[in-house]
Order: sequence, then structure tokens, then C-alpha cells
Amino acid sequence: WPCQCARLPVNAPVFAGAMRLFAADGTAYAYANIHQEFMRGHVTLIGCPKLDACDYSDKLAEILKSNDIRSLTVLRMEVPCCGGIEYAAKEALKASGRSIPCQVVTIGINGAIL
Repeated sequence: WPCQCARLPVNAPVFAGAMRLFAADGTAYAYANIHQEFMRGHVTLIGCPKLDACDYSDKLAEILKSNDIRSLTVLRMEVPCCGGIEYAAKEALKASGRSIPCQVVTIGINGAIL
């Protein structure tokens, strides 16, 4: 199950050797196969840069520094506010000093992968 990014401690045991998915809250509503195509085999964090009162980049950077993360997938909507999820992930990767494969996937407002 996904966990709210703001609530999960950076050193949670679930991160050990994980492939991470950082998804905008709305993607689960817009893309019906999110569980099969994106969440399976990934530790999933969700967030909404428009509604959450936190800076994801700092928390994500600490998670990436403190754990053996194997990859990061960012799942966002095409709406402007979801750009904050992508920006936070890219800033976190830079701040972590680690070279981790990162993929950004954008879901259109019609529910299709762009």
C-alpha cells in the first residue's frame, strides 16, 4: 500500500534494497492499472505538492542518502501542480549525491500515459 511521503520516517526498514515509486495522489484515480503496472514490486510514496505543507525534496534526499534504493520512478499527472513532484525528485537526487536510475512517467488528464 502507498504511504504518505510526509508521514514515513526516512530510515523505515521497507526502503532496504527497494525500487521506489513516488506518485502524485491523483494518479491512482486517473490511471486504472497503477497497481499492476507501477506499484507492483515498488515501495510507493504518494504526495500532493498543492495540498501537502512540506518540502518533499529534503525528505526524499534523506531517504535516498540513508537507504539502498535501487531505482526511482516518478508518476505524475500532466497538470501543472504535479510538476512539484517531478521537481522534488530531481532535486532530491542531486542533493543525495547518489547515481540512481530515475524515470518520470506522466499520466494525461484522459488517463493515458503520455
